Amino acid sequence: QLQACGGGLVQPGGFLRLSCVGSGNMFSRYAIGWYRQAPGKQRELVATISSGHTTNYADSVKGRFTISRDNAKNTVYLQMYFLEPEDTAVYYCAVNRKPVPSRVASEYNYWGQGTLVTVSS
Repeated sequence: QLQACGGGLVQPGGFLRLSCVGSGNMFSRYAIGWYRQAPGKQRELVATISSGHTTNYADSVKGRFTISRDNAKNTVYLQMYFLEPEDTAVYYCAVNRKPVPSRVASEYNYWGQGTLVTVSS
């Protein structure tokens, strides 16, 4: 079970930190991905982190977003800096039951309920 939180309304250039909390010990063994879906658009992969803490980012968020994990707390974070209106979307975290994350959404096994991020002045 996954619980994503931390979304909200923020002005352009602002900061938000999303959290994804899981149950059990799956976070320590499995890769985690953050996806987002904007209105009228397809779901897109934002960032991933492996069980070994290797990270990858979509080109659109490189240098602005940081994904990290705290296995002791069963939590993965997505820190989002210099937010832009184009970042407005529902953000989802998902578990890929492998140590190395997939880039294919259908290969993720568990999904959180999503948290809405709105970037607007």
